[in-house]
Amino acid sequence: MAEPQEGSEKKFQSYIPASQVMSEFSIPALIIGLVMCVVLGAANAYLGLKAGMTIAATYPAAVIGMALLRLTRGNVLEENFARTVGSIGESVAAGAIFTLPAFYIAGLWRQDFSSAEHYLISASIMAVGGVLGIMFVAILRRVMVEDTSLPFPESVAAGQIHIAGREGGTGASYLFGAMGAGALIQALGQLKAFALEWVHFVPFASASIKGKGGAILVKDASGGLVLSSPGVSPAYIGVGYIIGPQLAALNFSGGLLAWGLFVPILLYFMSSSMTFDKNDTEAWIGAATNIWRYIVRPMAIGGMLVGAGFTLFRMRAKLIGGMKRSVRDLKAAASGQKDDTLRTDKDIAFSKVLIGIGVAAIATFFIYLYFINNAEPGPVTPFQIGAALLATVVLVFAGFLFAAVSGFLVGTIGSSNNPISGLTLSTLIIAALLLAVVGLKGDGGVSAVLGVAAVVCVSSAVAGEMLQDLKVGHILGGTPWKMQVGDLVGVVLAAAVMFAPLVILNEGDIKMGQDKGYEGGFGGPKLPAPQASLMAMLSQGIIGGDMAWPLIIVGMLMGLAMVLMQVRSPMLISVGMYLPLDTTFAIFLGGIIKWVLDLYRERKLKAPPEEAKQDPDKAFVFTKGQRAFIKNNGVLLASGLIAGEALMGLVFAGLAFFDQKVPSIFENPSFITSLFVFAAIAGILIVIPLLKPGRPDAQVQEMDA
Repeated sequence: MAEPQEGSEKKFQSYIPASQVMSEFSIPALIIGLVMCVVLGAANAYLGLKAGMTIAATYPAAVIGMALLRLTRGNVLEENFARTVGSIGESVAAGAIFTLPAFYIAGLWRQDFSSAEHYLISASIMAVGGVLGIMFVAILRRVMVEDTSLPFPESVAAGQIHIAGREGGTGASYLFGAMGAGALIQALGQLKAFALEWVHFVPFASASIKGKGGAILVKDASGGLVLSSPGVSPAYIGVGYIIGPQLAALNFSGGLLAWGLFVPILLYFMSSSMTFDKNDTEAWIGAATNIWRYIVRPMAIGGMLVGAGFTLFRMRAKLIGGMKRSVRDLKAAASGQKDDTLRTDKDIAFSKVLIGIGVAAIATFFIYLYFINNAEPGPVTPFQIGAALLATVVLVFAGFLFAAVSGFLVGTIGSSNNPISGLTLSTLIIAALLLAVVGLKGDGGVSAVLGVAAVVCVSSAVAGEMLQDLKVGHILGGTPWKMQVGDLVGVVLAAAVMFAPLVILNEGDIKMGQDKGYEGGFGGPKLPAPQASLMAMLSQGIIGGDMAWPLIIVGMLMGLAMVLMQVRSPMLISVGMYLPLDTTFAIFLGGIIKWVLDLYRERKLKAPPEEAKQDPDKAFVFTKGQRAFIKNNGVLLASGLIAGEALMGLVFAGLAFFDQKVPSIFENPSFITSLFVFAAIAGILIVIPLLKPGRPDAQVQEMDA
């Protein structure tokens, strides 16, 4: 339901009026929401570690919640509550994967990442960050959610899903069917029914490079080019489909820069010093991979650093507006609430919010004191107490500030485009510089900096997602305090269990790497975790001086060049350089599939121009409502493919974690079979939405994915 325009005297009316009381915080809705919270959170953890991106869980949570609550005859407010709790796990997962693997990549938790001690610390970080995010939102909700200048595009679309679901189908068949397809494809790939990728090395002819006077600058240089197919991954293709052809192409361009320019040219000049057999193709591929991992990737991190800064600079007006708003809203919220406040305008009591923030801050202080003291065991010193207190003050200030900014950005551009990693990076740099100035060094300093970044990252992600869901509740007529309490339960549960999929993925990939000949774990080729790698390198570089500055600076200059060329997203290109080529290629393939669908979705009829001008809908095969319906079904199908592969991927990682050998259907499967798998995925994402475009007169809001 649309908000009234500014200056209009018409009062906003939610779908369920504030005067109407119905079941909302029910046991079935809570249980369904908590299950979705864990499942969708784990799926996003898998996706984020592998592709460096997460997807908004609001849409699948809305569809799944509606489908399951129909079995218990749940009402629309129960559906809203279940979706709210179910989608919050994705934000906890995003905060976790952007930061917690950094402890492993930085070498702090490398030997015993899965220990009970690290579980307790990780769970505490996620829980504290989640609670702080919700407490901050309880302060900010009223002004932000009721601000008609903030469009909340994804919230409006999610609200329309619920409203449309009361009048017809939910779209659950698309989502669950695609989940099954994604899981089946992932299982067959792991069982070697087809090849997951095709890699080939094209050697260059050996030559010497001569300078002035015939002087030999490089003798007998050779090298070559590593070619790769798209990875056979429903999840990667689904990501490319959701972000669209333009962003998918930007991401793939980073892969082309890495593997089509930097790796070949470095391999060419370094080839004369390599001692392996030049006829050994596998050795050449290994050498190229090492160059990419240890030279090109640090350059990509420099580009990511500039890209994150450029993203924040480009949003500077919105960021400054969000900062001013946060101060103003805090003053307004301090006045409290009246007893006659409408049901749809009641938040958690302000006094309880302050208590919650205080308890979370105290818990954070002890977490940071543990990090600092654990690096140099012994009696706690006043210096350590002061450093932990400084880190806590930075956290609370930055946490509230970026929670407000995150909510403002979600209200403007949606949670899918919210630059959480950029906000976290800003916090990390500030915390690292402050702690370095006061003299904190070594592993304790790196741990404390990563701890600050982790809590702020979870807090900002949760705040943005919570405000998005509260806007949906505002549209539907939900009760804010019930949604906030439900999310408190959700973040605590997610914090308690989200470390498990991280351990399973990390340990399972390490064991898979031992069997398949690659170095597994976080930061490896299968779990690159680009944001966490960036956090690890920066914290080590600022606190300990352990940074490959020449490569970082070169990458920063590259990022600056992209900014000067007015590239739309230098960050996305840099992430593409950091990811394996088969990953970015598969994402690009997903973007191409979406482009093909859009060609059919938007193709024009052969109608007389005059008739088309009188009725624009007649200029298309599909009406505006049908085009929105096709897009929404495509997003649900892509989301299902992602979730299906992610959940099945966790199953196989778990089998590796418990040393269970997986049988192989073929010893050396053919990649020709994989081409049919690509065709099947394309058919799912193109043909199915076009076959059922909905009613011509349908009034449907497009999902802003």
